[in-house]
Amino acid sequence: MNQSYRPLSFSLYLNYFVHGIGVIILAQNMDALAARWGSIADVAWVISMLGIGRLIVLFVSGKLSDKYGRKPFILLGIVTYISFFIGILMSPTSTIACIFGILAGIANSFLDAGTYPALIEAYPDSASTATVLLKAFISAGQFLLPLFIGFLISTGAWYGWSFIIAAAILLINLPLIMKYSFPSMNPVKEAKEEGTSTKLASWIPKSKWYLEGICFVIYGYISQATFYLISQWLTKYGASVAQMTDIASRALMSYYSIGSLCCVFFTAFITKKGIRPITLLVVYTFISTISISGLYFIPSGSLAPILSFIVGFSAAGGVMQLGLVMMTEMFPKGKGTMTGVFYTTGSIASFTIPVITGYMADSGINSIMGLDAAIALAGFVVACIIYIRYNSVMKEKPAENQIAA
Repeated sequence: MNQSYRPLSFSLYLNYFVHGIGVIILAQNMDALAARWGSIADVAWVISMLGIGRLIVLFVSGKLSDKYGRKPFILLGIVTYISFFIGILMSPTSTIACIFGILAGIANSFLDAGTYPALIEAYPDSASTATVLLKAFISAGQFLLPLFIGFLISTGAWYGWSFIIAAAILLINLPLIMKYSFPSMNPVKEAKEEGTSTKLASWIPKSKWYLEGICFVIYGYISQATFYLISQWLTKYGASVAQMTDIASRALMSYYSIGSLCCVFFTAFITKKGIRPITLLVVYTFISTISISGLYFIPSGSLAPILSFIVGFSAAGGVMQLGLVMMTEMFPKGKGTMTGVFYTTGSIASFTIPVITGYMADSGINSIMGLDAAIALAGFVVACIIYIRYNSVMKEKPAENQIAA
């Protein structure tokens, strides 16, 4: 493709910077919102609505994205997210706020359904790098928002400015997205129009849904469950299991986040050097299994920060995005549908893991870490199966320089 998609890509990444803000903005403003709505429990209830909104439309929006294109769903995601930020500020009760919480989840699903396929189609030769960079922008938003809210609190400013600024960024980005051209969803037709070889573009891998497809579905659940469990319980682990101080145990999440961000740039660098994403999928999953097992078997205040960094690097630094890229490569006909399927299983993990670990908490926090180690080990086994099947199926792919007769 001769057209440059860099301006479009930046706008897509900017949406995910704001998405990173949207994921944590309710929790970061919990005290102010609780004073308005009644209690901390009311805010927590609204936060839970984000997962429900995401789950109910993700699969459908993915299929519709394949039918109607990527741009409409990205625009819908932006408009819906703006409605969430403004709606929360206008909600007099938590009941009404729940409606806007559901809208935030729906907005996330719309963005996912359009953005991931669009980036994969814009950069087919570096899809893993393009999609993993979304994680960097999410992390940037989640890093900067607490600092900004801390500034608002220290200066006595209105908490609502955090919502207003997030909505304003999206409002500015909206007309930019509208004017940009998106990559073709039909690479075969595009190749013909450009007079280039269509043998590679028209090749469809002979992947089996009952084998490779199921493996990716399971991996979508496991990859989400692995880092979601850690992110929810790492601080508690530091305090009650590793016997760390309150400040030190809270700092574990900082090490975890730094590891996640470092992995994004490391992955982008190493894939450009020729390391295959499918190899990284196996290696990262293996490293996360070892590091989480280390937290379980060797609870130590001195070792926990190092292992937290490694877990963030290997389990939360974009391995889920790598899994999605591999799935769309093996099932290229419906990238939006595959995105919906893959992230729907991840959303299910976001619901089931808190329920399971909530029951386990009474028997000790370290038992939860043991569960995460077992989940990571299962993920490594599934990743190995995916690796074997990927190499078997994709070995039939024509060489890129092969010219059709």
